[in-house]
Amino acid sequence: MSSKNDLPSRRSLTQGAVAGLAAAIAAPTLAQAQGTTQGTTTTQGAAQTPASAGAATNSATTLDSAPAAAGSGTAAPALRDPRTAYPKAPFPEQSQPWPGLASRMTPRPDHGETSYRGSGKLAGRKALITGGDSGIGRAAAIAYAREGADVAISYLPAEEEDAREVAELIRQAGRKAVQLPGDIRDENFCQKMVGEAVGGLGGLDILVNNAARQQHHDSILDISTEDFDWTLKTNLYAMFWITKAAVPHMPPGSAIINTSSVNAYEPSEILLDYATTKGAIMIFSKGLAKQLIKRGIRVNAVAPGPFWTPLQVSGGQSAENLKSFGAQTPLGRPGQPAELAPVYVELASSEASYVTGQVYGASGGNGMP
Repeated sequence: MSSKNDLPSRRSLTQGAVAGLAAAIAAPTLAQAQGTTQGTTTTQGAAQTPASAGAATNSATTLDSAPAAAGSGTAAPALRDPRTAYPKAPFPEQSQPWPGLASRMTPRPDHGETSYRGSGKLAGRKALITGGDSGIGRAAAIAYAREGADVAISYLPAEEEDAREVAELIRQAGRKAVQLPGDIRDENFCQKMVGEAVGGLGGLDILVNNAARQQHHDSILDISTEDFDWTLKTNLYAMFWITKAAVPHMPPGSAIINTSSVNAYEPSEILLDYATTKGAIMIFSKGLAKQLIKRGIRVNAVAPGPFWTPLQVSGGQSAENLKSFGAQTPLGRPGQPAELAPVYVELASSEASYVTGQVYGASGGNGMP
């Protein structure tokens, strides 16, 4: 996932990929009601305030949504200024024990609960998303369901509260939801999880390796072997185990999307172990893409900049950094998970059939990767 000091460093997509992704993002998924200033949105038939909007006051709001059905026709959203579309620093002082819950953040992140509208891009698809309870994984899960996919989400048992909300949103979209609580640092659990996802969904053709651990440390001297092992097991070993278990089930035309970070290109000094894993994820994705295209499976990665997720308030940033989180970007604010949903949809869809081995960056104007 993403971090505050995510400063990107190079271009990643081929011209064909850029065109496809630009088309996806241009197709409006973040519908906004005219006359709003910082994120108030409407869903067809029910005007509501999204779970993370409320930017003017930076106050938390309750999650309440009426999903747009896949393929439902909607009017084009009103033009909006990206600089003021979502909350920006200063953020209120807050902290949570690891792994953190989106439902207890202030302001609450926007995962597209009330704004994402599907158009049938993933109709009939079957997706497994790790870390699907909150953050970028949650945004992808909501978008996939509203695009017509059945979705399985993995998460830690401590994240059950957030996971139940996601499962309900998936079901409200008319799709099947499979909940898979457990610790992906355990190889046996990873293998079992993939099997249960395949069984519960009736197959598997999208895998999103998104779950991550991020803890800030001022010095390498502060990182214990236990901490280092925890980060690598969560971010790297689990991705390897889950992908290895999933590939035999994935037919030609399937897609794998891994969540890297701009830390892979410009590592933050306080995220040494996290940045190390994100660099490895980028390389893993590029190498695996060359292997799996022989099976007709595409592999890509996304490298977000600073995004407002529970990673940040549960040890991913220092208290001081959190107050100004995202302010260093040209847009002057952190990204919201909902803003990445169209990217994960496009990379999973058949519209990106010529895109593999690429890394897509979203960093608020810093321009890289």
